[in-house]
Amino acid sequence: MHSSSLLCSSLSLKSQLLTSFITSTNDNCRSQKIKHHVFQVSAFSYQKFIHFAINETKSHTALVPSPLQENFSSMTAIDGRTELKMLSFQAPKIRLLRSLSIENEAMQVLDFAAFARPEFDVPIFCANFFTAASMNIIVLDLNPLHNVIDRSDYKEKYYESLLPVGLKYAELFPWGGKLTSESLQFFSPIVIWTKFTKSQYRHDDLYSAFVDYYKAWLQLVDLAVEEKDVSHIICNCEAQHKYLTWRAEKDPGHGVLKRLIGESLAKDVIKNFLFNGIDELGSKGFLDYFPEYRCNDGNINENRSIIGKSFEYRPWDAKGEFIGNNIRI
Repeated sequence: MHSSSLLCSSLSLKSQLLTSFITSTNDNCRSQKIKHHVFQVSAFSYQKFIHFAINETKSHTALVPSPLQENFSSMTAIDGRTELKMLSFQAPKIRLLRSLSIENEAMQVLDFAAFARPEFDVPIFCANFFTAASMNIIVLDLNPLHNVIDRSDYKEKYYESLLPVGLKYAELFPWGGKLTSESLQFFSPIVIWTKFTKSQYRHDDLYSAFVDYYKAWLQLVDLAVEEKDVSHIICNCEAQHKYLTWRAEKDPGHGVLKRLIGESLAKDVIKNFLFNGIDELGSKGFLDYFPEYRCNDGNINENRSIIGKSFEYRPWDAKGEFIGNNIRI
């Protein structure tokens, strides 16, 4: 969904805000505040983003519903009011294109992601948006399949030509605050990570960014040549599997899903829908990829960051060069 999607300890604010708003919908004593949220939040919808992506994809390739659609289409939350809508598709070069949108009286959420088939080493399209009456928390990126800090060849192949559009939106959407080292490996030099207060022009700019980034992703898919070397395909499988494994375990929005639909259903949606492919693309577990998260008792450390380094400012320069090691924290 990425998911993609859409990742960092800084985004724990997302969980805190979402939790507070969900709680407020169940608090009859605050009904007046809820009505205020209805007026402000319902005026904006992420459905326009989803419709654009689906229609644009259909103009590029033969898009058909995914088998996942049979089991994941819509849910009503425990509160009886919040609706969760899910869509999923596939195409000759696309393993999974999926969206999860959540709407209630106090918030709107979009988790949209698109994954190429492992025969193509195309980045992962990821859009994670949260809108409430007073705050928007945004992550939009073409998540690299391989770490661009270590793989300059991959960075040059996919991101060098996209730097101008990245710089354009970096000016419109300032860096949103601290981003952890663990999360950074899954982001690209053109990532939009930002927070802003409610305003129509900001949402118009966000829609423009979504359109430009998604069109860029589709063009990369169009140009992608199928890999024939089995070892390279295996490498791509593992790279996508590592991404899915991290997101399925550490994505900060999971607590919200658990509150909305219960722990059992939340786990099902996370593993089998949002980050589908964990069982098919690889056999490694979270601690195989991230052994530093192993506790003394063998369990996974629940913290989202244990390395301790975070980036309060954009760690890439205008040329897409990583400068994070030179930034004081």
